Amino acid sequence: MSQSVARNLIHLVFSTKYREPLITGDLYPAMFAYLIGAANGIDCPAIIAGGIADHVHILFALHKTVALCKAVEELKKQSSKWAKENGGPSNFYWQNGYGAFSVSPQNVPRVSAYIANQPQHHAEQPFQDEFRGLLHRAGEECDERAVWD
Repeated sequence: MSQSVARNLIHLVFSTKYREPLITGDLYPAMFAYLIGAANGIDCPAIIAGGIADHVHILFALHKTVALCKAVEELKKQSSKWAKENGGPSNFYWQNGYGAFSVSPQNVPRVSAYIANQPQHHAEQPFQDEFRGLLHRAGEECDERAVWD
């Protein structure tokens, strides 16, 4: 094959440091728009971003030449800097880790709706339970000692 083809859809989830509710006020809608632009800027086209005050979800297509860990590093680094420069608190930081889950093209509408409905979803379920469920559905164990910082 003379051409390299890859279509890796990623549902990325990460939290603010210590799950502090730092994404509030004007920062709330702007953060998600910024993350979409930042993903697009690293050649990882974003489909949707959303979340609540203490964490974000981003659904994007990982470019075939970008390592997942580098995409996450760039998204977190750029958005943390942006938040501090655009009305966010000076102590705005992301947690060290993240969750990244593959999504089949058939599930994009379902995952997109899930991300769009984060405020309603979290009226009933805290982030920790949500993340445990994502890990469980992906067949991963949740090491409680390592997953929360």
